[in-house]
Amino acid sequence: MNLQRQTNVVPEVAASITHDAIVIVPGIMGSELVDTTTGKVLWGLANPGWLARAWLTKTGLTALHLTQEEQAGEVGRIQPSRLLRTPAWTPFLRGIEPYTKLVRDVESTAAHPDAVLSFPYDWRLPVEFNARLLAEAARNHLEKWRNHPAHAAARRQAVDQREGQLVFIAHSMGGLVTHGALALAGDNDLSADTRGVMTLGTPYRGSVVAASILNAIQGAPLPLPHTRLSALAATMPGVHDLLPRFLCLEDGPEVRRLMPTDVAALGGDKDLARQSDTYFERLYSQPLPTHRPVVGISQDTTQSMQLSNGVVLPAEYCFRSHSDGELMRDDHGRPRRFQVWGDGTVHRESASVTRRAIPLALQHGTLASSKFARRTIIDFLLEDDHLGPDQAAGALGLEVPDYVVPGTDWRLRITGTDAPAGIDCTITAVEGNWTKTGRPSASKDDALDVTLQVPETGLYRITVEASLSSTVLTQLVFAGPSDGAPLDD
Repeated sequence: MNLQRQTNVVPEVAASITHDAIVIVPGIMGSELVDTTTGKVLWGLANPGWLARAWLTKTGLTALHLTQEEQAGEVGRIQPSRLLRTPAWTPFLRGIEPYTKLVRDVESTAAHPDAVLSFPYDWRLPVEFNARLLAEAARNHLEKWRNHPAHAAARRQAVDQREGQLVFIAHSMGGLVTHGALALAGDNDLSADTRGVMTLGTPYRGSVVAASILNAIQGAPLPLPHTRLSALAATMPGVHDLLPRFLCLEDGPEVRRLMPTDVAALGGDKDLARQSDTYFERLYSQPLPTHRPVVGISQDTTQSMQLSNGVVLPAEYCFRSHSDGELMRDDHGRPRRFQVWGDGTVHRESASVTRRAIPLALQHGTLASSKFARRTIIDFLLEDDHLGPDQAAGALGLEVPDYVVPGTDWRLRITGTDAPAGIDCTITAVEGNWTKTGRPSASKDDALDVTLQVPETGLYRITVEASLSSTVLTQLVFAGPSDGAPLDD
């Protein structure tokens, strides 16, 4: 009787969870920073209105500047508190979406929320410094999780009932910090204890955008926030760690890498550039375990530059070398130019050190928040070999100015189509209830243009949806005064 009863029982389907220990590492400016002497939050607040105070008031960023003591290695005045929980914006890098949805989805896929560690860090400081902190935090997290009751229960569902390992999900600069933690931070067993690393728009070879950030204080006239960021970045090792380390500088008939003297000429710090070069030369010789890079595609992206009288002139094409290191040239001996696009900040060929990359038609700031990216991340956590559809073909792109003036018309461009049917465009204030619909119209360049206007200073989210392809692109844009005059504190 009992045997018959057991035979008729339908077996349960195992829950789709991972028993690994997961570490989420944000990108630059993706961690909230707090002044330990005053308790004041210096970067990242629940109210989006803080952005206007940060970028448009005289003292909005003063406390974030590295002091002489911090430059000498005496850190601790400013501490990271948590991952960014509200949208942010910065010149050149543009919109930075919070990590709330990513953390929520990862926690729901883990055997227990305690299996997930969010690792905020002081992004002003060197990648090397933060990598050491990450290595220590990841080791402690893994040991604590392996002793957790939920780990023992979930492990019984794993193949060979293996112990949980580390899985890193890293956005932007966070991928560099993760690489440093696994390769050069002193824990020689950490890499062996890691099942995999997924990076999202990580600039492995750097980004020309970092050169533009440093150059804003001496380049062409730009809005106040751009010069404010440049003055801040000039003393930040973290920004120097993002400088391009590939053939990007057109120098007469040749193309070469940036040298420390070039960095000094464009407004950066020669010594910080030299220290960064030395560190990354060592780092590049070390592989990442089971690396799955997610790369943004189809977005217009700065890929190379010229330097004219100390002014950076960015360009949206790049250069390639043969396997022997020789620069590719055309029939006239000139360096051959290529257009590979990217995520709007990191060009496609810098975002991956392997050919096995997962392409998503997304902007840099949304690579950790978009539902398409989050699905790919969950897929990776569950160890499914299927990496999702290749979205490279026929993908839409979005071109948005990073700074606009209230009450003035400005234009965004949707690339990849010239048919407005099925394309919906809206712009919404991040704070408040203001929203407006844009009307796409075909341009002369086989693209769609949308003319928009916002009512006041603040942060706005643009959303473009294509019903036929289920594509959703978002980007943040900041609105402020045109005359460059700071607001009163």
